[in-house]
Amino acid sequence: MQRRLAAILAADVVGYSRLMGADEMGTITALKSHRRELIDSGIAEHHGRIVKTTGDGMLVEFASVVDAVGCAVKIQRSMVRRNAAIAADKQIVFRIGINVGDIIIDGDDIFGDGVNIAARLETLCEPGGVCISRAANDQIRDKLSIAFADQGEQAVKNISRAVGVFGLAARDIAAMPDAAISTSGEGHAAPSVRYEQEIHYCQTGDGIQLAYARIGQGFPLVKTGHWMTHIEFDFESPIWRHLYQELSRDNAFYRYDARGNGLSDRDVPDVTFERFVDDLETVVDAAGIDRFDLLGISQGCAVSYPLGWKKRARTEADKAAGEAMLTLMRLGWGQENPAFRQMFTSQFIPDGNKEQSDWFNELQRVSSSPEDAARNLLANGEVDVNALLPQVKVPTLVMHCRHDARVPFESGRRLAAGIPGARFVPLESKNHIMLEGEPALDRFLEELRAFLHADGGH
Repeated sequence: MQRRLAAILAADVVGYSRLMGADEMGTITALKSHRRELIDSGIAEHHGRIVKTTGDGMLVEFASVVDAVGCAVKIQRSMVRRNAAIAADKQIVFRIGINVGDIIIDGDDIFGDGVNIAARLETLCEPGGVCISRAANDQIRDKLSIAFADQGEQAVKNISRAVGVFGLAARDIAAMPDAAISTSGEGHAAPSVRYEQEIHYCQTGDGIQLAYARIGQGFPLVKTGHWMTHIEFDFESPIWRHLYQELSRDNAFYRYDARGNGLSDRDVPDVTFERFVDDLETVVDAAGIDRFDLLGISQGCAVSYPLGWKKRARTEADKAAGEAMLTLMRLGWGQENPAFRQMFTSQFIPDGNKEQSDWFNELQRVSSSPEDAARNLLANGEVDVNALLPQVKVPTLVMHCRHDARVPFESGRRLAAGIPGARFVPLESKNHIMLEGEPALDRFLEELRAFLHADGGH
């Protein structure tokens, strides 16, 4: 069994038992017609996968919540037209619930809270409407010109926490113009780069499945794994997508989710610095690349040093944390309310706007479970690579934001001083992760590209 992030759509027919009791053959024929002429093709058009069907219901998986919502609204709008000439008591009307979250894959089937929440949202939905979770609403905002109404936090069966519910009424769907579901919001075109990456899996020596992705063409550039990544979610995120688009412009860019993160195996007990290094070696071997440049960001820098390869690294460091922080993390990390995660957000991107902060809050929740997040934080605090720095024998570039709110500037300077021949470049920013549009990012990319091509294009 594996885990991954997905958008889940759950649908059922309103009053199915009544319809079957009144006209069994007519209901079955009509439902098959809707599926053949509208529903199945609409799901395929939006890159969905039908996981299972019941007599009156359907469970569908999408890689993108934008696709899932667009598909749901298109189906509901089309059903209004298809029902226009049918008597009200004979109409087939759907309710649809959509959630984005972590799911468990077992063969062709899917399980977990990500699925259960979608099913519960469908029961809260009005006939002909669509209900989505807060997590789903956060991701479609500014990508589809559709406004869902906030229906507050609601308790749902078999889910321990309240779920934020957003609804779209049938009358609003019927009045919606075609452009609302076919184009992104003004000035916020949905990034197409996400669909161009190739996602693969490999297995470590201790049996952990790791997900890695490749995008772009050119000399290989490998980004080491670190805490809080999700190779699918990141390409939609305003936190990372701008950087990843730039890094894949001239290179075959590889990145992966470290153990306990993203699409890689979750709930992994053995989370240590040594295992992080093993993960990097496993991915490189699976990708079949012998020579490459290595980019370390945040925790990923430390993972780079033990390897005797050619390194091209932006370097930062991480701090240890006490038991009190680990306890708070276990309690607050996975909650729908982002109050606890906002503390980390304000450290990583203090200059982030509301959209960026919201996305980073959600990235924390979807990238790892509370226990995995605690294990990662503990493992980071135990890392000390100072003894390894003099052994680095390859060209190294170290860049660090001068006013980094997460890791002191002095840590980056000392790191560079410990590596023979390393070059140190200060960047003018408060952010631990550089955001789109800030001058520090332009300087970072300029210095990185110059460094990568310093040896005549490899």
